[in-house]
Amino acid sequence: MNKHIVIGKANAPVHLLGEYGNRHGLIAGATGTGKTVTLMTLAEGFSRMGSAVFVADVKGDMSGLAMAGEHKDKIVQRVQDIGIEGFEFKANPVTLWDLWGERGLPVKTTIEAVGATLMARMMELNDTQEGVLEVVFHYAKSIDYNIDTLDDLRELLVLVSEERADISKRYGMVSDASIGTIQRNLLRMESEGLDNFFGNPMFYFDDLIRTNDDGQGFINILSAESLILKPRIYSTFLLWLLTSLFEKLPEIGDVEVPKLVFFFDEAHLLFDDCPPALMRRIEQVVRLIRSKGVGVYFCSQNPDDIPETILGQLGNRVQHALRAFTPRDQKAVKAAAETFASNPNIDVREVIKNMGVGEALVSMLDSKGTPTAVQRAIISPPGCRLGPITDDERQELVDGSELADDYEDLSKLSHEERMSRIFYDPNTQDSHGNPLPQDEIVRIAKEKAEAKAARKAEREALWNPSPDDEPELDSFWQTFWKVLTFR
Repeated sequence: MNKHIVIGKANAPVHLLGEYGNRHGLIAGATGTGKTVTLMTLAEGFSRMGSAVFVADVKGDMSGLAMAGEHKDKIVQRVQDIGIEGFEFKANPVTLWDLWGERGLPVKTTIEAVGATLMARMMELNDTQEGVLEVVFHYAKSIDYNIDTLDDLRELLVLVSEERADISKRYGMVSDASIGTIQRNLLRMESEGLDNFFGNPMFYFDDLIRTNDDGQGFINILSAESLILKPRIYSTFLLWLLTSLFEKLPEIGDVEVPKLVFFFDEAHLLFDDCPPALMRRIEQVVRLIRSKGVGVYFCSQNPDDIPETILGQLGNRVQHALRAFTPRDQKAVKAAAETFASNPNIDVREVIKNMGVGEALVSMLDSKGTPTAVQRAIISPPGCRLGPITDDERQELVDGSELADDYEDLSKLSHEERMSRIFYDPNTQDSHGNPLPQDEIVRIAKEKAEAKAARKAEREALWNPSPDDEPELDSFWQTFWKVLTFR
């Protein structure tokens, strides 16, 4: 398996080396210049070298990574021009995710796990209101109150309001006005459907870092077409995901290829109106997370969307064309030109304004970890579909995922639906579609329940070590087993 990605070709093919894939990167350029295709090429390349990938799909196009591309003469010609060996029109291993659980497997966590700082940003609270929310979280911890869902937080706020005088003396001033603002924001979040994000089944981070039987890393695609319309929530969710990985993953030092590559599309949303304390946290995570085998790639229209302290840490860069129609555009062109290692044969300021679609200025880290001189390159095409998948294809991917059982919320199913999942499962039917004997169905159900419980216990032990915990069967499977065994 190759430990590099052919990004494109200048005078010679340009490679991104796997050993420096965790030194982060930038994909920038104006709308319509080819950023999405470049992102797909990188995601596919990382997957094929054995790295897992996470990317938010803000337009729906990234879902095409799950399907083989269509044979086109133009693509074949570009592959030959670049000199890509072993190119195939091939699908990639993909897992689809969705905060609402409608266009992918659900992503859920608890409010307590997100924490007061990120919850405050998600709720668009000011500093005073954020301080009150921190007091609320601290008080919950002092009374062993678990804040899992929006309803849990709402009930806790009522309790804090009732005990406001004592809590204010102990932890700091808590005003009814701030509590009221937080409660109204909870109502807004609920109306936007975000109550689905908090609760069970819990999301396990190791499910992002998987490979298939061929050693390819899974590409995790978050459906974000609706989420991007709520930019504060979109950016806060991705930041929560990244910081959680930073806190939970072990140090592994230098690696042949990254364990996980994290793509931030529309990266400017991450830094808009970002409080100084949170900005320092982002800088810390980006600086240190590479030692845990994670590469972070920011995708945005202009390089100056990224703060200088973070931009300086991005070693692998692909810059598509920029348009210099306004003073801000001209400033962005100048900033982009100054971020590259100079090449006396290229006038970066002029080239960056005149490149065509599928061309880019590229600078990768060489074998010594030093940025190469900027080169004008034609970008490699991916072997996947260039366009979104259909709704039927999406549903087939979701239903066929090996994680589907782990993330199905059985509590939302009726008794009849639950039973049909067992008795009409192909595994509980003979070759003619007739139900197997009851004792055989019971055996299959028990094995399925035990396997699910074992996977759950394994993930919980990995991310939340607790040697005293005993793995338990899912409550529905327990009930099902008892009913069939002792009826």
